[in-house]
Amino acid sequence: MVGDEQETWGEHAICRTADPDELFVDGAAQNRAKALCTGCPVRTECLAHALDHRIEHGVWGGMTERERRSLLRRRPLVTSWRRLLEAARSEHERVVRSDDAQPWNATG
Repeated sequence: MVGDEQETWGEHAICRTADPDELFVDGAAQNRAKALCTGCPVRTECLAHALDHRIEHGVWGGMTERERRSLLRRRPLVTSWRRLLEAARSEHERVVRSDDAQPWNATG
C-alpha cells in the first residue's frame, strides 16, 4: 500500500483523535481499544493495512496483535489482505442490498 493511500483512509479513522497510548495496550485494556473500532468507517482498510504490513503491536481494525497473528497463521496463502477484505465487504454489501430488495412475505 502506498503511503498516500494509508493517509487517505487514516483521515477518516475514528481513532485519529485518540491518544495513541490507548491503542497500544495489553490485557483487558485491549477490549476498550477494540471498542473504539466499532462503527469506524475505515475499519476494513485499517485491518488490511496491519495484516499486509505484518504490524505486530497495537489494535488495528478491531483486532489485537494476538488475533492478527492467529489469522495470519490460519490463512498463510493470502497475498493481499486488502483485496480479500474489500472483496468480502463488497459481497456482504451486495447480499444485504439484494435482501433489502426482496419483497416482504408475511406468510413465511
